[in-house]
Amino acid sequence: MIYGSFFERLEQRCLAANSLLCVGLDPHRDELPEQTASAARDFCLRLIEVTAEVAAAFKPNSAFFEVYGAGGMRVLKEVIGTVPEDIPVILDAKRGDIPSTSQAYAQAAFQTLGADAITASPYLGRDSIEPFIADSPHGIFLLCRDVHHL
Repeated sequence: MIYGSFFERLEQRCLAANSLLCVGLDPHRDELPEQTASAARDFCLRLIEVTAEVAAAFKPNSAFFEVYGAGGMRVLKEVIGTVPEDIPVILDAKRGDIPSTSQAYAQAAFQTLGADAITASPYLGRDSIEPFIADSPHGIFLLCRDVHHL
């Protein structure tokens, strides 16, 4: 088992791989040989295989798995479980809601799916992201908007 906070682990991985590459796992339906959860899995497993040596992190986008329903969520968990243990996984889910819902999202991301970090939306206030930061070994990346370019 790998120990340390998400950001400590990410730093260690960047140094070990001599890389800052975060590989997005975005199995777009229209780019797969068939529009199935298993095709999405095969796409991601192949991408992990060919990039693991240079990847600092992997970032599966939850939406591309959720579209397949329960089967897609099983595949997402499988894909996350396939990533080598020393490479952090950032779940790209952009979650953020009332505290009780955010708590369920955090539990799903970290305990159920096994992600090391998550993307989240802070726009409902601090209490919408508290459940994600309460589990300190895990990381969170918050959405933000550059108001100077509106």
